[in-house]
Amino acid sequence: MTANATPAALAKSQLTPTSTAEILVEALPYIQEFAGKSVVVKLGGAAIDPESDRALAQDVLLLRSVGVRCVLVHGGGPQVDAMLRRVGKQPEFRDGLRVTDAETLEIVRMVLVGKINRDLVATINGEAGAEPVALGVSGEDAGLLRVTQRDASLGFVGDVTEVRAQHLLKLLDGGMVPVVSTIGADENGQPFNVNADEAAKAIAIAMGAEKIVYLTAAPGLLEDAKDETSLVPRLTAPELRERIAHDSVGGGMIPKLTACLEAVEGGVPYAHIIDGRVPHALLIELLTRHGIGTMIRQEANW
Repeated sequence: MTANATPAALAKSQLTPTSTAEILVEALPYIQEFAGKSVVVKLGGAAIDPESDRALAQDVLLLRSVGVRCVLVHGGGPQVDAMLRRVGKQPEFRDGLRVTDAETLEIVRMVLVGKINRDLVATINGEAGAEPVALGVSGEDAGLLRVTQRDASLGFVGDVTEVRAQHLLKLLDGGMVPVVSTIGADENGQPFNVNADEAAKAIAIAMGAEKIVYLTAAPGLLEDAKDETSLVPRLTAPELRERIAHDSVGGGMIPKLTACLEAVEGGVPYAHIIDGRVPHALLIELLTRHGIGTMIRQEANW
């Protein structure tokens, strides 16, 4: 092996046929457990980049091939911020939510539905080859995400009141991989910007998903936010609720942890927060013994 060999090449060179077989055998019970079940994967905007997206596409397609039904829900906050600045508009937030006037809403829809969603669909279908399976869906489509306005001072920001999960289930039954952009609409058809963490949680609960997985730009929940080796691998819902109540987690992680907590308390058996920057993080978390991030369950039945 040459001195300038990449870590990926080095790792590949150390895999023997026996060790490869051991990896596959380790994955088998997880494949058997989750085959036929649904997983909602939320991809945060900070974790979106071409190489990570390609690895995620491969993960989703592999899971599909062994019977795991994946719905991909994406955000795009950093990308929306960049586009707003390009048109001379400064992003504005209040209590962590984007203030969304009519012009901002137009840009949010353009970036989420017209750019990020299309790119993710193209990446998955490019990896799928002769059998394209990814289908882009907006929460506006067929009333998938019905919302009401959260607060007039925030403008067009909506809270999900209903998920028409049957639309996603029909796509999954047809062998498709839905890729959902989180623009919802009210009963009059008015579009609203919806927080992607909240939308993914609502979708997972409505679908009766087995798992919800948040792909972020962080390793998971850390005991010390400055120390990436202090990962908390497992938590029960009561333990997580106590941590949130006592402000023992970093503020930036609270929305995702709260969404995980509410998903689990809403009937989703497993919630995960993992580092979407790690190649094939989804497969590592779902199909290996030790996983890669933080897993939350209602009870300590590990």
